[in-house]
Amino acid sequence: MAPALLEQPAQAQTPAGVLGPGAVPVTLTINGKPMKVSVEPRETLLDVLRNKLDLTGAKRVCDRGTCGACSVLVNGKVMYACTILAIDAQGKQITTVEGFALSGGRPHPVVQAFVNHDAQQCGYCTPGFVVAAKAFLDSNPNPTYEQVKDGLGGNLCRCGTYIGIRQAVLEAAKTMKGGSNA
Repeated sequence: MAPALLEQPAQAQTPAGVLGPGAVPVTLTINGKPMKVSVEPRETLLDVLRNKLDLTGAKRVCDRGTCGACSVLVNGKVMYACTILAIDAQGKQITTVEGFALSGGRPHPVVQAFVNHDAQQCGYCTPGFVVAAKAFLDSNPNPTYEQVKDGLGGNLCRCGTYIGIRQAVLEAAKTMKGGSNA
């Protein structure tokens, strides 16, 4: 190989349609509202929610998609916000716990049931469990205790409040039946 080839700097080419490497403007639909924000392509949805949009319900715990503390709804499905790039969330409906925790000035039935059953201790995992429980009940309105246990298996509580959480979900299911809850 000729030495002259090694001395020439490489010329990086950005393929058409690729954004970055710096911040790029995106519009994310969060809790039913379009929100414009500049993000670096490497930033996760969790980082953008917490650090740029001040929506701090989703928590950073494992940062590996294994604990559920950062759970949000993406097009109605529970997703770990730490595993989604914010730039990839464009065009999707994102719902955080802040988007449904209060409905008409009253707590959502899942939130109220968590309070009724002391389904939290330190509270760090609670928003993720509330989001997961809402999504679970949206698709399983009449669950058994075992179905609740399995259905929330993607969320972890380090304080061990699982009994209260499962009882809260069963109570919320009864409350939500026939109701018009968001």
